[in-house]
Amino acid sequence: MSEPIVLGIESTCDETAAAIVRGRELLSNVVASSMEEHARYGGVIPEIASRAHAEAFVPCVSKALADADMTLADVDAIAVSAGPGLAGCLAVGVSGAKALAWAANKPIYGINHVIGHIAVTQLQFGAFPPDTLALIVSGGHTSLLHVEDMPRKIDVVGTTLDDAAGECFDKVARLLGFPYPGGPHIDRHAQHGDPHAIRVPQGLTQGKAGAAHPYDFSFSGVKTAVARWVEGEQAAGREIPVDDVCASLADSVATRAGRKAMRGCEQYGSDTLIVGGGFSANSQLRAKLLEFGERHGVDVRIPQIKLCTDNGAMVAMLGVNLVEAGVAPSAPDFPIDSAMPLTQVSM
Repeated sequence: MSEPIVLGIESTCDETAAAIVRGRELLSNVVASSMEEHARYGGVIPEIASRAHAEAFVPCVSKALADADMTLADVDAIAVSAGPGLAGCLAVGVSGAKALAWAANKPIYGINHVIGHIAVTQLQFGAFPPDTLALIVSGGHTSLLHVEDMPRKIDVVGTTLDDAAGECFDKVARLLGFPYPGGPHIDRHAQHGDPHAIRVPQGLTQGKAGAAHPYDFSFSGVKTAVARWVEGEQAAGREIPVDDVCASLADSVATRAGRKAMRGCEQYGSDTLIVGGGFSANSQLRAKLLEFGERHGVDVRIPQIKLCTDNGAMVAMLGVNLVEAGVAPSAPDFPIDSAMPLTQVSM
């Protein structure tokens, strides 16, 4: 078979996206975000997001096909995010994708959106070496995965026990008065601050907890420590050094993620670390991971910014992997799974 052409459709949260991938080549990538509609509420409102997906679905898919100079007849398969994500949002994308697959008589794959975040790096860096480690950093997930064979065998090495890195940033951003989404604001301020100005704890890194959870992540204590420090300064009538707070927070999170990822690479004999997820757009994390990789002899592969946040390219790329591996398409009536486990690549 020649290189498979896959239409990828994404609707897990507040981005409606569609893309066409042929083999390892991205032919089109269209994203419509409803983020501005959620900003006034300080977070994503599922009902608003679902309605936005319903409005943007046809325009996004139509533009993705047009940009690739293709019709549905030219596509070999359709891939759509089936989970994890917001149930109402997933339902819009999956039902739309099923309608297209039925109308065009194409196989359909309901894929794991989080695994898509690491699959997308192939568009930039090529195929995965065997025994690759992957660090997922997003709003809801901070996880370390062992990719033994993409997409047939992926194991969870470590995961988030409470707040993910993205959640931690958003909560601290709200405390500092930044508008939603807070992550980019913390990133910008951190670039001008002292990363060692405030002592931020490194949860699950030392003592019994560190030994029991060598690869798991916990950022709830980080959020609480920063919040208490800020409240203490406010109570004393002192001005908050916002740049320093942001820099100290960003350095703590990036250092912890980097250390655990490098330990995992050593444990599994991997000299490649794939990084994916919306939070991987954070400049402090990117710099720290590349620094750790250079120090430990690990090839750290971080995708360009436009491929970090939710997009159709990652869905299409994982779809290509599934077609190439000979994995059977999903059943026409496959369900969505808002809590889809990371060990499940497709429905």
